[in-house]
Amino acid sequence: MTNGAPHGAIMPPDQMDEAPASFSPPTPATPGGVTAWLSGFRSNERRWWTAALAAVVVISATAIGLLYVDDTNNQGTVRSLQTQNESLTGRNLILNDQLKSTQTNLTATLGELATTKAQLEHPQLVIWNTPLTIKDYTYYLAGGIPDTFTYHLKATSSGAMNVSILTLQQWVAASKCVDPGGGTTNYCMHHSGAVWSSLGQSNVNYDFHLAEGCADYISVFTAPSSVTVTPDISVTYNPASSATGACA
Repeated sequence: MTNGAPHGAIMPPDQMDEAPASFSPPTPATPGGVTAWLSGFRSNERRWWTAALAAVVVISATAIGLLYVDDTNNQGTVRSLQTQNESLTGRNLILNDQLKSTQTNLTATLGELATTKAQLEHPQLVIWNTPLTIKDYTYYLAGGIPDTFTYHLKATSSGAMNVSILTLQQWVAASKCVDPGGGTTNYCMHHSGAVWSSLGQSNVNYDFHLAEGCADYISVFTAPSSVTVTPDISVTYNPASSATGACA
């Protein structure tokens, strides 16, 4: 075989041994390889979703735990406040009871002070309380009624008695009526003029005010027969602002 041209000659055997190896193009991926790759990707994707879901669960559980702790703390705070409120309510009731008691005591004390003040301003004194006997119609018991005082005429007797309040002028007239005038003490002391009389009684109780501004009165006890008189006569200081009775 002739070698007519460099590009058309037949290579000798020794040159053929030195010829470069033939090149084979890459074999395209088979459908089975793609499936394996997709399977691996999906497996990784599931792992990522599982990890994310686990993270969400952990976060949610943590949040729920925090909410539970917070709620528990809030409930404890509410219970503590309720206990404090109940305690304050109880103390308030106790204080209200104490206040009512104090107000009651204060009212009673003010009443006692008012009574004491009135007693100090208008003291009452007993001036005659000794039992005495009127032997018969010729006897009498007499006592002056003090000026600037209310005269509390109170007495009992063992029988009928006659009691009168006279001015000094009436007392003089009654005294003239006895013996020289032919009258008896029991009659004249009550029928010669009197400011006030209670005749034939065994119990008298009368407040006389005309002496609060006048020193011109006397009280007289008589009886038609023997009786024992038990007086309980007192006076209250109560001066009038001007003259009263026979002095006006």
